[in-house]
Amino acid sequence: MQEKRLAATVPQRLDGATVKDVARSCLSLSSTRLKKAKRVPGGILLNGRGVTVVERVRAGDVLSIVIEEAGARSEDVVPVAGDLDVRYEDEHLLVLNKPAGMPVHPSPGHEQDTLANRVVARYGEVFRPVNRLDAGTTGLMVAARNAHVHARLSAALHTADFERRYLAVVEGAWREREGTVDAPIARAPGSAIRRCVDPAGQRAVTHFRVLTNSGRFSLVELLLETGRTHQIRVHMAHIGHPLVGDFLYGTEDRDRIARPALHAWKLRFLHPMTGRELRFACALPEDMRALLTRQGGLEDG
Repeated sequence: MQEKRLAATVPQRLDGATVKDVARSCLSLSSTRLKKAKRVPGGILLNGRGVTVVERVRAGDVLSIVIEEAGARSEDVVPVAGDLDVRYEDEHLLVLNKPAGMPVHPSPGHEQDTLANRVVARYGEVFRPVNRLDAGTTGLMVAARNAHVHARLSAALHTADFERRYLAVVEGAWREREGTVDAPIARAPGSAIRRCVDPAGQRAVTHFRVLTNSGRFSLVELLLETGRTHQIRVHMAHIGHPLVGDFLYGTEDRDRIARPALHAWKLRFLHPMTGRELRFACALPEDMRALLTRQGGLEDG
């Protein structure tokens, strides 16, 4: 069992409140978390002094509380130093730009070339991704830096407070400019990897907006309402517009692009500890830009 300490400075609006009030308002800690912290020596500190949850605080006081990190061990992942494109970091979370071809987690054959290896090497802590991307997908990911923040972000992931927008280059021209694919997804029979639209599957909803419509290929913005495995890839193939380069659901053509042409380009979510809205955008990667430029679907520059 590992432990991590969360800290907050008491704001003016909570002057005279109790430790319990501050823990809930500023650290978003549940009663269960507080009960566990009370059982740890030095688990609840106010300005470095052990206190009970009913003690009154003053504006400017610093409250710190221990939280348990059950089952979380950085030693489960081999630290391997490498480049990391970090778009934002604080003591609670990271926002990363994942490159193409890099798996998120180690697996057989990919024990030391993943995003997890690099995060553990740089930060020496457990890698806890909130939104996951396929190895071939580029773009923005959020990772929590402790179990409490991970739980809060994961709970928000499929709500209006957590918005994920993608860009995809897909096959063919579109008649409509925008719309919604509402089609349940299940595991394809006889395959451990492939998914398919199946009335008996889990609900899956993808909203789309066509940005360029050049004929052979189109650039589409996609907004996820749910988060099923391969959801965008399955839905685009289902409506007759598979992603360019998608070997599972379309046609693999490494002369055009060496991966499914999918990029996680925008994130918007509420910070789980401060409540502040965070927004991030990540430009289209060069291989997708080149693909569109060759087809006349994107202006150079």
